Amino acid sequence: MSIPQQGGGPIENCADLSAYLEAGCKPREAWRIGTEHEKFGYCKDTLKPLPYEGVRSVHAVLSGLRDQFGWAPIHEGETLIGLHKGGASVSLEPGGQLELSGAPLETIHQTCEETNQHLAEVKAIADKIGVRFLGLGVTPDWRIDEIPVMPKGRYGIMRRYMQQVGTHGLDMMFRSCTIQVNLDFCSEARMAKMLRTAFALQPIANALFANSPFIDGKPSGYRSYRGRIWQDVDADRTGIPAFVFEDGFGFEAWTQYALDVPMYFVYRPDRAPETGGYIDASGQSFRDFLAGNLPALPGERPTLSDWADHLTTIFPEARLKKFIEMRGADGGPWRRICALPAFWVGLMYDDTALDAAWDLAKGWSQEDRLTLRRDAARLALKAEVQGQSVQDIAGRLLAISEAGLKARAKAFGFDGDESHFLNELKQIVQSGETQADELLRRYESEWQGDFAPLYAEYSF
Repeated sequence: MSIPQQGGGPIENCADLSAYLEAGCKPREAWRIGTEHEKFGYCKDTLKPLPYEGVRSVHAVLSGLRDQFGWAPIHEGETLIGLHKGGASVSLEPGGQLELSGAPLETIHQTCEETNQHLAEVKAIADKIGVRFLGLGVTPDWRIDEIPVMPKGRYGIMRRYMQQVGTHGLDMMFRSCTIQVNLDFCSEARMAKMLRTAFALQPIANALFANSPFIDGKPSGYRSYRGRIWQDVDADRTGIPAFVFEDGFGFEAWTQYALDVPMYFVYRPDRAPETGGYIDASGQSFRDFLAGNLPALPGERPTLSDWADHLTTIFPEARLKKFIEMRGADGGPWRRICALPAFWVGLMYDDTALDAAWDLAKGWSQEDRLTLRRDAARLALKAEVQGQSVQDIAGRLLAISEAGLKARAKAFGFDGDESHFLNELKQIVQSGETQADELLRRYESEWQGDFAPLYAEYSF
């Protein structure tokens, strides 16, 4: 989850909201790659989630990273809730999942170096205190009521509201992890093409990275139970919105969509110290806020930082801010974290590759896209759309992505380009076995229904 935005000026009219998004346009030479990944912390001896405080805790990991590796602290009031250094940040998800939001970097090589450095630092601290981190999309056997709630004000607001609008909001908050990549665009037309392609193909990414077949200590019937969770969190702010595929889609259309998404909060650190500065505005309207009629703050009008905050509370399968977020993948093991940005960079940052990726998906209807999203979570590579298997589509996309990465020709050492970061995904497509399939196979055979080997073998 994002930290609150600061420093935004006053909003004069609705055009300022679209202009905020348009300000993300960058020349191609300034395009960067921002990779995010989350992981579950647990006590090594008990295999139970970390509390916020104590010798073996989230706080101990954060303070260790601060003291030993020079990360600067981020506080909410007096509470340590995150860290930042060199354009990157470490933050806490609601159930204590530790997230690295990477710095904007030029190449996948740099992204992988950043990931390796972060996980090595986390492991150095974790080993000292008897903690480990698990790379899965959903916790395999923790109940929601045994997962500690992190002391961040926005999470209390979200927790209450989630229970009013869907059946899986708390599962999303407390029991799920993802890998994401943030990408740039140079124009409104480029943004629209990238976002359409991103929305259409997120189910394919969900299938390739499927890594959450368990829930509540047993197989769930899904390869990506995380994908299932997102199908019933909050219909107002999730899914694949149809308007993105309509003619004329652009910044203004996304602005109007975002204005209709109910709010969660307004951040005013000087006025609500008991909740870390968060004022509950759940279910209220940003349109009313623009008019000075927000019940939570009568007579006040928003700033651009309020708009930036609101945009972070919208959770579709891809998300537009001043960049585009790819949000369809389960959390995963160390070696696959770099594969996610490689997959999307190869498809999105080369013109020929983007054209080919969109050509592959442009004939799908909205019903096709929604059915594929549902089926990919359950069946992964065995799902189909218009008679084609996801396994075949994924293979074609990997070939397109590989060509896009080779065309970028970002060399590092003996690597002439970034295409080798796709090798893990190519192996998945060739074998037809996702990591979820591997986990299920081992659970039913050599592990004999015991999750202890999973924790031992799939942790960082």
